[in-house]
Amino acid sequence: MAKKRDAKSKGKLRAEFRKKHQGRVRTSDLTREFQQDDSTRLDDVAHSERLSGKGELTRRKTISGADSSARGNDGIQVDVHVDETSLTHGRVLSVHGRQSKVQTEDGKIYACAIRQVLKSLATDQRGVVVAGDRVWFRIEARQGDDGQSKRPSDEVITADGMIERVEPRHGIISRTSRGKQHVIAANVDALLIIASAAEPGIKPTLIDRMLLTAAQHEIEPVVVINKIDLVDPLQLQALIGVYGSLGFRVLPTSATTGQNIEYLRAFLHQRQTALAGQSGVGKSSLLNSIEPDLALAVSTVSVENQKGRHTTTASKLIPLASGGAVFDTPGIRQFQLWDIEATEVAGLMPDLRPYVSGCRYPDCLHLHEDGCMVKDAVADARIDARRYDAYCHLLEDDLLPE
Repeated sequence: MAKKRDAKSKGKLRAEFRKKHQGRVRTSDLTREFQQDDSTRLDDVAHSERLSGKGELTRRKTISGADSSARGNDGIQVDVHVDETSLTHGRVLSVHGRQSKVQTEDGKIYACAIRQVLKSLATDQRGVVVAGDRVWFRIEARQGDDGQSKRPSDEVITADGMIERVEPRHGIISRTSRGKQHVIAANVDALLIIASAAEPGIKPTLIDRMLLTAAQHEIEPVVVINKIDLVDPLQLQALIGVYGSLGFRVLPTSATTGQNIEYLRAFLHQRQTALAGQSGVGKSSLLNSIEPDLALAVSTVSVENQKGRHTTTASKLIPLASGGAVFDTPGIRQFQLWDIEATEVAGLMPDLRPYVSGCRYPDCLHLHEDGCMVKDAVADARIDARRYDAYCHLLEDDLLPE
């Protein structure tokens, strides 16, 4: 009998779903109260009671063909299996509202909607599908007389489709946005953290946060300081030295003079690389220098506030002619960490990590505690004081309760 039960339940999973309305839930059985308790209690009961659902039970549904073991680290709680023989495999290039552009291995691009059961899954994410996702979709052709969909676009979209399944992810670049996980890019191998030497100036705190995210998801980071032609390089020697001493690659570049563009072109070869940074640091300009045929839109920095103007409004996966692909991402002014606890930060920082185990208390936050090996290392100049200050500000501003 046990085997029969296993066979019957195989491929089914009780999964959390969003519920649009959660009304009052009955908390007692009026019939039982009438039989067991003093009937005078009924005088205190509201004369009209709203009969609603069973509370949290109504937030669960059984999905056939679901496998709870095939979960990625993306927050999606269930991987819905489908008959892949009738589907097409592809990768999401971009997401605009309810529509995703998916490219297959033969280079064709499809405009796809998302299966309702995927949109209904209760997740901590702002969206179920993001740029870089590997998906299985069903082709639902809606073609014109010439065999192609009639859509005002520079790209040739061969047909419409319906995304049926999203494969588990790795290499996620994400941040917290309005209490939810905002996944910027998925299935990333490397992260180019783009800063600019001027217009706008460097924000080390933003670089540090992105380095933590890269370490959390085992993504190879490279710190790129663009617009190096606008300043005297000696001004950045101390900053470059700090990151270089920690084992991070730091690359001064200039899209104007072409400095280190060849190195970047070689680095991107056969990698899935995300470019992230503030608006105006020159992400699109660097990509245009690496591959001129991309012709990505660029804009100047505002003279009034030295902030960039958003020319990239959504993450977009761009295949490169030389092999590999890059994610051109929107400019980021704030990067609030996602799913990193205060006690984990020091362990993700290579300069603090060696001293964490020497603290007196196992849950030491390295702020005000006695017997803290990290603070001793800062006092002895074994840890750069600026890095420790950045650590303290990160915890106090974002990760510790007020």
